[in-house]
Amino acid sequence: MTKVLAGITTSVDGYVAGPDDRAGQGLGVGGERLHYWVFGGPWTYDHEPQGGANGEDAAWLEETMSRLGAVVSGRWTYEAADHWGGENPWDMPLFIVTHRPEEQPEGAGFTFVSGVEEAVARAKEAAGGKDVHIMGGADVIRQALEAGLVEELTIIVAPVVLGGGKRLFDGFSQSLELEHIGLRQSPNATFIDYRVKR
Repeated sequence: MTKVLAGITTSVDGYVAGPDDRAGQGLGVGGERLHYWVFGGPWTYDHEPQGGANGEDAAWLEETMSRLGAVVSGRWTYEAADHWGGENPWDMPLFIVTHRPEEQPEGAGFTFVSGVEEAVARAKEAAGGKDVHIMGGADVIRQALEAGLVEELTIIVAPVVLGGGKRLFDGFSQSLELEHIGLRQSPNATFIDYRVKR
C-alpha cells in the first residue's frame, strides 16, 4: 500500500537552508554543507558536485529510493534549484505544488498542481503502488503535516550550525506525536525516521 513520506535535511540548529536562498544557491549561504551526505563530501555552488553518497548515506538513499514511485516538491524548491535545468531529476513523476498551476514548467517530467492535497493525491495515483516522497522545501512539508497527509517523516541532521536561514517548523502550530522507527549515522549526517501517529 502506498505511503506518504516526507524528508528533509536540517542543521543542528534547525535550519533547512542558510540565509539568502535563491536560484543558483538553493540552500542559501553556507547551506551546501547540509548536503555533503548526498554528494560524498564538500562541494560549493561554484563547483558542481562530482561525487555521490557513500557508506550509510548511500544505504539510506538507496533503501528510500527503492520504495518511491512519485515525488512532490514545492514551487520554491523548483525555483531555487533553477528548474533542475529543465529536466526532472527523479526517474519518476514529479509534482510541483504552486499557486500558479496554469504556468507550464520548463522541460518534461514536471506536473504543476494547485495545493499539497491535490499534489499528494495525484502522486499516489501515479506511484503505481509504491510510496510518495515529499521532498520539500519546508513550506510544502509543513502543509502536508498540517493536512495529516504524512505517514513517515525523516529528519536528516547534518553536523553543522548555520546560525540563520529557513527553519522547517517556522509558523507550525500543531502538536504531533512521532514514533521512532529508524536511525542511521555517518560522518556527514544522522538519519532519524519517524512514523507520524494519528
